[in-house]
Amino acid sequence: MHALPFMVALVIAAVLAPAVLHALQAGGHTKPNYRDRRLPCPFGVLTLTAVLIALIPLTLLQQLTSIDVFHPEALPIGVYAIGILALGLIDDAFAGDGGDRGARALRRGWRGHGGAVLRGEPSTGALKAAGSLGLALFAMSYFGLSNGRWLLAALVLVLATHVFNLLDLRPGRSTKALVLLGAGLVIGSADLRPLWALGLFAAPALIAGFYDLRERSMLGDSGASLLGALAGLWLVLTLSGTGQLVALALLALITLYGELRSISELVERTPGLRQLDSWGRP
Repeated sequence: MHALPFMVALVIAAVLAPAVLHALQAGGHTKPNYRDRRLPCPFGVLTLTAVLIALIPLTLLQQLTSIDVFHPEALPIGVYAIGILALGLIDDAFAGDGGDRGARALRRGWRGHGGAVLRGEPSTGALKAAGSLGLALFAMSYFGLSNGRWLLAALVLVLATHVFNLLDLRPGRSTKALVLLGAGLVIGSADLRPLWALGLFAAPALIAGFYDLRERSMLGDSGASLLGALAGLWLVLTLSGTGQLVALALLALITLYGELRSISELVERTPGLRQLDSWGRP
């Protein structure tokens, strides 16, 4: 029954997606993508809406029967995922139109947000960075870890959340990264339990990612950050302490590269990555 949240949320998100897309378009909530096409944004609201609606039948089922619908980790996962969605929506609402994805990437690096704070300017990116750290520390405190493992897990969460936001420079890129990471973790560990633990959020995030890939919407910071949150949680739920240290080092390297160079340029000049990155786009 632990796969039930994934399936329920998937169906609800698929049914709601056209209506959410229409509501964003009708309300004028659009932003230009990297090709300067104005698309409904932020489509991360689909995940939040689908999750909250899915909680109705799932919670009733667990409360009124003896069936364990939710994993024991559901509470800290929900705290971090919903918190990251909220921080992303704040960024989407107040960070401005943003121009194309490449231009936004220059402003949302940690150097850019840190410089804004030092100049006394408001920065939703800085708020998101601080908020994600607080959420990560709080969520990981429920896992009963030693102090060292607790801090390590929190840092993995924060960096993964940030890295997937950096990746969101082209349609579908962050979603593909999550799918590839998840496939690797499942194959390497032969364990589907983390997927089902994340299923309530992962399923609607995949539906939103499909619309983003097909250039029918844009995820926004809320949707991209959630994909990063799910990636970080998947790493923490699957890997040992040593594995998390390796993951943290790789995430730090990607973050550093993204601060100094262009990830999109790297993808474009790398055979294989370029084809994978463009696959599925119209």
